[in-house]
Amino acid sequence: MVTLYTQQGENSRKTWMLMSAFFVIVIGIGFVFSRMYNNSSILYIFVIFSVVMNVVSYWYSDKIALSLANAKPATREEYFDFYTLVENLAITAGLPMPKIYVIEDPSPNAFATGRDKDHSVIAVTTGLLSIMNKTELEGVIAHEMSHIGNKDMLVSTVAVVLVGFVAIVSDMMIRMSLFGGNRDEREGNGLFMIIGIVVAILAPIAATLIQLGISRKREYLADASGALLTRYPEGLASALEKIRQYGRPMQTQSNAIAHLYIANPQGSGNFAKKVSNLFSTHPPVEDRIKRLRESL
Repeated sequence: MVTLYTQQGENSRKTWMLMSAFFVIVIGIGFVFSRMYNNSSILYIFVIFSVVMNVVSYWYSDKIALSLANAKPATREEYFDFYTLVENLAITAGLPMPKIYVIEDPSPNAFATGRDKDHSVIAVTTGLLSIMNKTELEGVIAHEMSHIGNKDMLVSTVAVVLVGFVAIVSDMMIRMSLFGGNRDEREGNGLFMIIGIVVAILAPIAATLIQLGISRKREYLADASGALLTRYPEGLASALEKIRQYGRPMQTQSNAIAHLYIANPQGSGNFAKKVSNLFSTHPPVEDRIKRLRESL
């Protein structure tokens, strides 16, 4: 049976695997380009860069995610019902009270972030607060609280930073391949130049696929864990139904943190339905609702 803490160990391992994969990918790019330019210092720079970015992703990924979402701290006085609901669910789940943030956006959505349960954050949009009743909001918060309890918000948030920087490094390397160095140098290392371009193109794709594979599976688990926490699956099912019916994308969004949200921030309209499941950050909302209602 799924419990609130079922996937803690597995998600901790996934975090280290993701950080290791990032390290290997970036070092691999550095090795190829150090050979291409016959300059070993390039490899040393990439090693240092990988270590620094792993540290940054672990300690500061939550702040980066909140900044990208343009989230602001929510006070008890201004958002009393939201604040007390989170407080009560944290007590029920046996978790420390997370910091809570609000995003000024009419689209209903929410996400959890943070490196561990003692440094966790739950952020919701003003749209979510305005259209959900108490049981629906409780279902959404329980879902996000489950991400915290399951420790899968860490691997998801770390992915925000690591995948983004792999893309940046790859773009730099492509530009260097095409325009960097002198012509004789590039022609003398033609094979490595071709390999470098291929690696730089494939690296961000591989990193993104890892990110998407992780994010889709965790949503089903958090739905089940959240339903167990509230003992009322219909609350979350109804909330997801409202989110699906709203359909329109968020006004403030970043592709880097799309997988963190409870629902795709790009909306559930016709365009989203046409996108291949391979590149979807979320499982179909209809499937999630069906699973929840079948558990009643």
